[in-house]
Amino acid sequence: MAQANDDYFNIAQTLTAAAADDPGRLAVIARHLPDSQGRTTLTYAQLAEDSSKLAGGLLASGLEPGDRVVVMVPMGLDFFITVFALFKARLAPVMVDPGMGLKRMLLCLAEGRPRGVIGVPLAHLACVFWPKYFSSVKKRVVLGRFPAFLGLKKFSRLLTGYPALPEQRTLAQETAAILFTSGATGPAKGAVYTHAMFRAQVESIGLNFGFQRGGVDLATFPLFALFAPALGLTSVIPNMNPIKPGQADPRKLLQSLTSEKCDSLFGSPALLTRLADYGQERELVLKGLRLIITAGAPAQPTLVARVGALLEPGATLVTPYGATEGMPLTTVTNEEIAGARGMTEQGFGMCVGQALPGIRLAILPITDQPMVSFKDSQILPVGEIGEITATGPVVCQEYFERPKETSLTLVTGPDGTTWRRMGDLGWQDAQGRLWFCGRKSQRVVTEHGSLMTVCCESIFNNHPRVRRSALVGVGPGGRQKPVMVIEPAPGLKRREWPGLIEELKKLGQANPRTRTIETFLRRDSFPMDIRHNAKIGREKLAVWATKIVEGERS
Repeated sequence: MAQANDDYFNIAQTLTAAAADDPGRLAVIARHLPDSQGRTTLTYAQLAEDSSKLAGGLLASGLEPGDRVVVMVPMGLDFFITVFALFKARLAPVMVDPGMGLKRMLLCLAEGRPRGVIGVPLAHLACVFWPKYFSSVKKRVVLGRFPAFLGLKKFSRLLTGYPALPEQRTLAQETAAILFTSGATGPAKGAVYTHAMFRAQVESIGLNFGFQRGGVDLATFPLFALFAPALGLTSVIPNMNPIKPGQADPRKLLQSLTSEKCDSLFGSPALLTRLADYGQERELVLKGLRLIITAGAPAQPTLVARVGALLEPGATLVTPYGATEGMPLTTVTNEEIAGARGMTEQGFGMCVGQALPGIRLAILPITDQPMVSFKDSQILPVGEIGEITATGPVVCQEYFERPKETSLTLVTGPDGTTWRRMGDLGWQDAQGRLWFCGRKSQRVVTEHGSLMTVCCESIFNNHPRVRRSALVGVGPGGRQKPVMVIEPAPGLKRREWPGLIEELKKLGQANPRTRTIETFLRRDSFPMDIRHNAKIGREKLAVWATKIVEGERS
């Protein structure tokens, strides 16, 4: 791999290097069915060759380096070929979550102003029925059959009908991709990734997560799966819907883990919950699995303990902290989470570990106003909650076509370095560990001070008859009424609800962080984010809670 100070680098060079080292090793295994008949594979040599041929076909079709191309290809062999072909051709893939809903997805696609679309027939039907969102598109490539009169280029023709594209000289700071945030706590925004940023992520993940070249990874999230070829891993795609990890069939996951001899797994907390429920009932041990990475939302200590119980001695569960705009910033292991569990359950927040090499963190005073720069004197001391701010080579420097949002989130540090306000609240302890307390936009500001979601919810989540809780505010800013919405554990009967409320009130009164919470509402299921099915949609719950509370007052 090119050194970090090189001016020229393309993230596809990592694939080229891996193919040269071991061309016959499998790069991707896709398990479309629960038996081996549905298994398709790509070696590193095949992935490198096919992506180079497709890159040549894309440029021959009229696309030009620097163009943005929407990728609407399902997780599979063609997904890997497509994305690495775009990298090689210096075309920037635009990645949007299809699960965010049609209208929001179309708005994101229009904002990316793409010149090309590569996707399945359904994606091109969207171009036909909603053309205004695709007005910038000049070239369309389809996987599968589609009416010829619409002038689409066939993926298979571009893949086989053109010579392989030679390696292109690429500036490391050139735009490599536009990755849209999920929009779970605000409008979805396109984070601009450079090749240098991808390189820094690959190096950080390889160095700090314990991956071993030649390992086999069960890939349940498309974007993270793309790191596998860059790390020299075999990526196993299980038979599941990647936009609904909370509905994954644990039997199929376990079949893939076992039959492909996977030694690592990336999964959201929602997916791990499914795996833990299934494994705990059957007293399973995940043999051969030595590393689990979970991200997308804070992993509750109880879930971490349950998943840890399925692992063999010496295996590790790692939780990185970060966001689409910067990942990974910190990591914490299951053992460290277990050691911090007592503080988490007392309302101190979730321990997310130490800053990784190359990352600097600062805790700044909480404000919703723009901040152009900050001084050393403004950095909050140990133990004080503020906004988490970070700088480092994995941190995104801009949102595509959103200068206002970019200026609101970037701030200049004392040494002139650009830092990103993460929009999260937290604090650092004397050991330098970061504690996550919740989203800044979701804090509840009352007449008596601010309440942090994760801190307050962790106290009530201790109760055995509470599956999860969500703190929301009702009323005008600065004078909000704190409301705790409770999703009870399965089996709680309606007649038991009043008794549970009394128990929760006593629990809240025993902790200074939750003494002002007097209103508890029951809701049998929470709205969750579309990307990982793990973040609670507190904004939606706040609207729902307001209708109930205000209705009671009228």
